Amino acid sequence: MKSLLIVESPAKVKTLSKFLGNDFTIKASIGHVKDLPKKDIGVDVENNFTPTYVVIEGKEKVMKDLKKAAKAADRVFLGPDPDREGEAIAWHIAEELNGDSDKLFRVEFNEITEKAVTDAMNHPRKININLVDAQQARRVLDRLVGYKLSPLLWRKVRRGLSAGRVQSVAVRLVVDREREIEAFKSEEYWSITSLLEAKEPPQFEAKLHQISDRKADIKNEEQAKTIVEDLTDKPFAVKKIEKKKRKRSPAPPFITSTLQQDAARKFRFTAKKTMMIAQRLYEGIELGEEGPTGLITYMRTDSVRTATEAQNEARDFIIKEYGKDYAPPKPPVYKSKKSAQEAHEAIRPTSVFRRPGDIKKFLEPDQYKLYKLIWERFVASQMEAALLDQTSIDIAADKYIFRASGTVVAFPGFMTLYTESTDNGKEEEARLPSLSEGEMLRVDGITPKQHFTQPPPRYTEATLVRELEAKGIGRPSTYAAILSTIQDRKYAEKNDGKFKPTELGSVVSDLLVERFSELMDYNFTANMEDHLDKIEEGGYKWVDVVMDFYKPFDKDLAEAMATLGKVKPEDIPTDQTCEKCGKPMVIKWGRHGRFIACTGYPECKTTKPLEDHQSAVSGQQSAPEIQETDEKCQKCGSPMVIRTGRYGKFISCSKYPECKTTKALSIGIQCPDDGGDLVERRTKKGKLFYSCGNYPNCKFATWYKPVAKPCPKCGAPVLIEKKTKKEEVLACLKKECGFKEDLAPSSMEPADTDQGE
Repeated sequence: MKSLLIVESPAKVKTLSKFLGNDFTIKASIGHVKDLPKKDIGVDVENNFTPTYVVIEGKEKVMKDLKKAAKAADRVFLGPDPDREGEAIAWHIAEELNGDSDKLFRVEFNEITEKAVTDAMNHPRKININLVDAQQARRVLDRLVGYKLSPLLWRKVRRGLSAGRVQSVAVRLVVDREREIEAFKSEEYWSITSLLEAKEPPQFEAKLHQISDRKADIKNEEQAKTIVEDLTDKPFAVKKIEKKKRKRSPAPPFITSTLQQDAARKFRFTAKKTMMIAQRLYEGIELGEEGPTGLITYMRTDSVRTATEAQNEARDFIIKEYGKDYAPPKPPVYKSKKSAQEAHEAIRPTSVFRRPGDIKKFLEPDQYKLYKLIWERFVASQMEAALLDQTSIDIAADKYIFRASGTVVAFPGFMTLYTESTDNGKEEEARLPSLSEGEMLRVDGITPKQHFTQPPPRYTEATLVRELEAKGIGRPSTYAAILSTIQDRKYAEKNDGKFKPTELGSVVSDLLVERFSELMDYNFTANMEDHLDKIEEGGYKWVDVVMDFYKPFDKDLAEAMATLGKVKPEDIPTDQTCEKCGKPMVIKWGRHGRFIACTGYPECKTTKPLEDHQSAVSGQQSAPEIQETDEKCQKCGSPMVIRTGRYGKFISCSKYPECKTTKALSIGIQCPDDGGDLVERRTKKGKLFYSCGNYPNCKFATWYKPVAKPCPKCGAPVLIEKKTKKEEVLACLKKECGFKEDLAPSSMEPADTDQGE
């Protein structure tokens, strides 16, 4: 009996071929085969929101090949990724292959290993229409918002803008945080630290904790100096020593959001880069004689559940490598959040016995980093808790109480292998000498220090993903797309790894909040995700969910179109005068951003580019901004910083000119030739181009902006934005492939959908 298996990725074909016999033909759809048309809305609002799907441009040859293979097969198995989007892809393929046929079956691979593949092929099912409807509802909702709301922005703000059901809410998060920062009023406070010495080393520090049994609250320098003077010559004695044993449990295995967060903190990976690498690890990597092998389970999940077999394997490994003390009496059980779909396991290695170090030679550097992180997190999650001895010491000096604290690891447990990183880093707790109550201490110094309360920090990739998840905005498959989209649309930009809204982003967000308050409400967006979950469970009809959303949305849209005037920021006065007519110059808002113009317009049309906001206001050139990074210089170990030079931004050692180490700034996309980081460079004449950071070992370069999206025709990992006088298209890097799609219509696409993720 001849069988055909259709999956999404060509890379997956190679891995699956290892497990299935000669009776199987395996083909790849290379992602979606059908979608809503690009040239029009493709949704019949008057007829129950009926969508019209068409074969994606460039996929005609793929579909012809799949139809030919299906005709020659006795059974056809549809194996796209195991999620809503994958179910929709299977449904579309089935439609093109005559979906009512009894020989069509759906199979799911949570991991691409021989056992999982064999089990999946032995237990096929029919396409789950509830999953399809949930994905269809998301696609239709996003198309309605994208195609209905974007024209409003074109008319009222400027052409070329886009809005999205989820992307716009994410922009609001960034804008709201910036407003909090701008409104924050910093307050001064002081701390006082004493440097103390006991009979036994080492020296240690203690901070002023209480004054006359009240918490120390020092507002200004005068108060601090008074306290320091009052402490002069006062004896310091150990008043109380408190020791506690504390248990620290390991973190659960990764889910999509926590993987993206930890990779951002530890490696500065963008969410998109993390998911691209994870996809390759899931689909399979060539491991020498072992051949192509899937290294991790499916990477789009919100469940911390783990298969019993995987836990047992991890337990055997832990006992063998670390000893029985490091394995808990029973395998740990972790609880997923309430909103978790629990469709898949947590992200874990397909085998813990496949150590990162053993396969490092087969992996690209970033693949190794991510695999090692996933492997360590999972193994650690199955280990015994760490035991900590926490010591707190109160030291009395008359009415003043100083406090010192420290932690000693009594039993490392899981910390032997892995510790979870934090958003702000963590200070190492001090080592304390052996002390006894009543012991007199020598004072080697008392230091007052000024501080100021800090505003809430801007979002990083890690914290924005965490906030999206906490508020229920989006789902695991959408986080990376959301973060990329708000930057691609120029609504937010990253400075030193932190998101800051652009002026355009603030203007658009304010307009949408004012006119579409329900659409932009965090709870409304989260509730919509719950409704999509209910559709998947069979509780809601997808048409009803879309109808309930569309009626008030359409009313608000019509009102805004009729009553809203042109929206733009106010002009900003400067102290410059026009060189031609002598009238004041102002900073104006235009289609390409801010610029300086004469107030005598239209009689006087003098304009100047705005290189720097401050220089326009003050008439002086400001110094280039230097941004800190988490990287360390490979030569001297000093922090690396982002500088701006004549050819754009680059990374260099903070010890310049003593240390002249530099490197190009990555754009977050891997080189299609050798997997290195693609970087932005400029020619001597200032023309922008993109090349591999491993130059001269890798000579890849292109004038066009790379896009981290695989070619739907040939599977090449990167496309390019080709903008010329004749055309503006998204094109394949490989000239012989010839794939192109128009960029202009996509400017109105919602783009926060998980499609193409």
